[in-house]
Amino acid sequence: QVQLVESGGGLVPVGGSLRLSCAAPRSITSTFSPLNIAWYRQAPEKQRELVAVITADFEKDYSDSVRGRFTISRDNSRKRVYLQMTSLKPEDTGVYFCNTPIRAKDGYWGQGTQVTVPS
Repeated sequence: QVQLVESGGGLVPVGGSLRLSCAAPRSITSTFSPLNIAWYRQAPEKQRELVAVITADFEKDYSDSVRGRFTISRDNSRKRVYLQMTSLKPEDTGVYFCNTPIRAKDGYWGQGTQVTVPS
């Protein structure tokens, strides 16, 4: 199974930007590129929610709460998926995870990366 590792989180002021990275260090390009990969986040005391997804065909979709502010992208040659976040708000605070929808459904999650936007 693919292993995904998140990085790039941090403390950011309101209105700031941050880029998260999702790497698949143990995958090869031919197994990584067919994967649909999504970013999720879990705010304190809230359920994990889908933020953005990018398909193997580079189609993208976003939750209403981040559409227009976040951009998901992928670089199959580097086996990475990115989440560029702009105009950050306090409600964007949470632990961000990347995952394939299948692994998410089966309950397999990585460590995630913390994003904090103080109010």
